[in-house]
Amino acid sequence: MSQTNNPPPVIVRPSTEADIPAIAAIYSHHVLHGFGSFEEIPPDQTEMTRRRGDILAKGFPYLVAELDGQTLGYAYASHYRPRIAYRFSVEDSIYVAPDAPRKGIGRALLSSLIARCTGLGYRQMVAVIGDTQNLGSIGLHAALGFRVVGTLPSIGFKHGRWVDSVFMQRPLGPGDSTLPNQQTKPD
Repeated sequence: MSQTNNPPPVIVRPSTEADIPAIAAIYSHHVLHGFGSFEEIPPDQTEMTRRRGDILAKGFPYLVAELDGQTLGYAYASHYRPRIAYRFSVEDSIYVAPDAPRKGIGRALLSSLIARCTGLGYRQMVAVIGDTQNLGSIGLHAALGFRVVGTLPSIGFKHGRWVDSVFMQRPLGPGDSTLPNQQTKPD
């Protein structure tokens, strides 16, 4: 009888304040070494706690992914833009620990975020991806139904070079095939 070595499951769950040190460390790495964020100075844990609280206070999901008991990624959704006409659209943000690529963390987080935002009644999800060379994020989003809808060339300047932003979008639920129920509109 052969035995299969199944990788341990990625567990996605709502974040807690106890996750802030891991969240802050993951984000700090991306701020200092990558282009996924256009910030240049990592926020401290107090600021990350405030930001998480702001997202949760608006009713959006803020998730973490664990593998073998370690928090290796986080994701959240927020308003795409503040104007009322955008009320059915959200923007996703996903960050994975630098030592955890290609372990299914990003896919598990984004899949869960899509499902939760769909359940909340949102109709469109937008990804604003820093750097056209961020093939991991672009590929992940494409694999989960996003398509490139535009690129802003050289919109940012970080780490001594110009950086593009790639805009990707996917429908949630019925998308724009039906009108939203105005009585249950997301706020």
